Amino acid sequence: MHLYDVQNKSVVVVDILRATSCMVTAFAHRVDSITPIADLEECKKMKSQGFITSGERNGEKVEGFDKGNSPFEYMGEDIRGKKIAFTTTNGTQAIEKAKQASELLIGAFLNLSSVAGHLKKSERSILILCAGWKGRVNLEDTLFAGALIEQLNGEALPDDDAPLAALHLYQKEKNNLLNYLSASSHVKRLSRLNIYKDIEFCLTADQYKVVPTLVNGNLILK
Repeated sequence: MHLYDVQNKSVVVVDILRATSCMVTAFAHRVDSITPIADLEECKKMKSQGFITSGERNGEKVEGFDKGNSPFEYMGEDIRGKKIAFTTTNGTQAIEKAKQASELLIGAFLNLSSVAGHLKKSERSILILCAGWKGRVNLEDTLFAGALIEQLNGEALPDDDAPLAALHLYQKEKNNLLNYLSASSHVKRLSRLNIYKDIEFCLTADQYKVVPTLVNGNLILK
């Protein structure tokens, strides 16, 4: 991130497995807002302020939190109209690093076309911020970047070769994402948690037509 000036940019933060997929799902099921918090202890304190505390560390639900990091936990009536404080190993860290952007959007395969449609209406340059795993590259976020670039269909020209690499990878594997990712580091890391259903769902395109946006430190639907 130190190589990029996020001011005057639309930044799309993506953490496919599973933070941004959870956030998109929560908004599709009428959560009021999500407050992304990088620090675990700070997030815990939000419970006393009436927030639902949610998130994970190293893929596992934090002890004492109301919810973990499965999108299926964000589909019930219990979140409708509520406020969530959310912290994760990678996704909320990425949001923290990009919070000075002119516009910060939450992206996932689940809202792929809606994010692309929103960006096409903007005149800002675009930065797709892949959360990765503790500062390292991962395949699933890179594949999403490629999918989004394909949807933009040449309306945004790449500044360097990273977008081209993501696009070519996605176009090569887009009909076989689940099988292709079976050998990826993060899927192997998460396999011990028995979340195959989560992974399959998080790779499903265009389930929802919501574009969560960061406003004054809170994710909302504008």
